Amino acid sequence: MSVLKNKQEIQLLDLFCGIGGFRIAAEIACQEKNIKPKFVFSSDIDSDAQKIYHANFEEIPQGDITKIDAANIPEHDILLAGFPCQPFSICGDLKGFKDSRGTLFFDIARILEAKQPSAFILENVKQLKGHQQGKTLQRIIETLKDLGYYTDYQVLNALDFGLPQKRERIFIVGLRNHNSFVWRKPKIIMKPLSYIIEKSVNKSYYASERIRQNRLAKTRDKIHNTEPTIWHENKSGNISIYPFSCALRSGASYNYLLVNGERRLTEREMLRLQGFPDSYKIIGSYQAMRKLVGNTVAIPCVVAVFESVLDVLLNSQSNLDSQSSIITTQLSLFNHEGLINHV
Repeated sequence: MSVLKNKQEIQLLDLFCGIGGFRIAAEIACQEKNIKPKFVFSSDIDSDAQKIYHANFEEIPQGDITKIDAANIPEHDILLAGFPCQPFSICGDLKGFKDSRGTLFFDIARILEAKQPSAFILENVKQLKGHQQGKTLQRIIETLKDLGYYTDYQVLNALDFGLPQKRERIFIVGLRNHNSFVWRKPKIIMKPLSYIIEKSVNKSYYASERIRQNRLAKTRDKIHNTEPTIWHENKSGNISIYPFSCALRSGASYNYLLVNGERRLTEREMLRLQGFPDSYKIIGSYQAMRKLVGNTVAIPCVVAVFESVLDVLLNSQSNLDSQSSIITTQLSLFNHEGLINHV
């Protein structure tokens, strides 16, 4: 059983690690608490994810977690996992545990049972909450409680944490040997799209004239915007214009989100919408980056959850209330590696 013997260092497991969103968030949260994060294991089956993770963290994630014996997983304090969401997403087929990707949750459970870390943080689409009239989530929660964890969940929206992206995701937190958890749900002023949008963009990102005119014909909104907007086309073909982005999706049409109704988001803009620093290296094709960024986590949301978990595990007592604490974290995040200063 993992015990926090040394409060100056915390050991972390990064399952279904993707491009490392959980890892960056953990590093930010640990920096705020003056704790050193040590990632002892990472895993992702996607070869593109492995390449970009290696380029940014100098570590190649292990492959298929279903083929890795739990006995070979290192001891750790906190397990992090944004397990595959497609089986529970309205953009997928909502097959849940009938989809082989849906059963990957039970690989998380077998690792928790074998290693018994002090805590875990899981993330998935908000539709998991209502899948099969709530029966799927109920089974997940009961499984985690049976493993000896106090378990709670909340749906968090990236808009509430400062990012100009409407991205609602469910977070599930588990704590061993504790019986309570306080969620931080601040209302942070949303950063405008002007902090995200690049000034100079290659012509290859622009949609064709036919697509642009089609979007213009479908919108009923009056267009008098002096600030950037994102034009969103939903599954029904309706167009909405917002001063923020709708949720980035890995498998959506290339043109479902268009900046000012004209062009696709660049790779850097997509990363910024998820809270990634500009120092993050872009590796691979545009198609691969769209998929990977659409599947990652909104970093400010994870930072808030991770800090709350650390508060419990380290019994830290802050003189600041949770609202001001998170505001400090968010300002730190948006200044991290010049994210504000690029405009």
